[in-house]
Amino acid sequence: MLKKTLKAALLSVGLVSVAAPVAYADSLVVEVPRLTLEVNNKIAMETIKACEAKGIPVSVTVVDRNGIIMVKMRDSMAPPVSLPISQKKAYTAVMFNANGSQLTRQAEGALPTLGEGLAFMAGSVTISAGGRLFGAVGVSGAPDGMVDEECAAAGVEAVQMDLEMM
Repeated sequence: MLKKTLKAALLSVGLVSVAAPVAYADSLVVEVPRLTLEVNNKIAMETIKACEAKGIPVSVTVVDRNGIIMVKMRDSMAPPVSLPISQKKAYTAVMFNANGSQLTRQAEGALPTLGEGLAFMAGSVTISAGGRLFGAVGVSGAPDGMVDEECAAAGVEAVQMDLEMM
């Protein structure tokens, strides 16, 4: 009888230890919300169109929540230097989860000297909905960073309602 009870106990412990990783698997996985290529492209195109309507050729970069480039576009007449600047603006916005115009104070500190591809200036907005950060849009080419930021906001606004409905 003792042998049967011990065997049953060991068997149940064995089953629990085999099943344990499966039971905890959900808590070991981090789900990361990502926008589709189509949504990222729409944001970029709508951003360019918004500045185009103002007669301003710009470059735009859309990054995911990790700062990885999803879309990078340059209007045919935008200055070539605007492309890397738009990338830095988008990267900075998503890393600090703030629009570029909210980060100008950080430009006065030590952060810009780190050389990490940061640009603490107006011209970028985050892409978020439902309390989730999806990425950011950076724009460069307008004579003023606030105009860049207005165009970026227009690009995000083009998909905002759809993002909120997810």
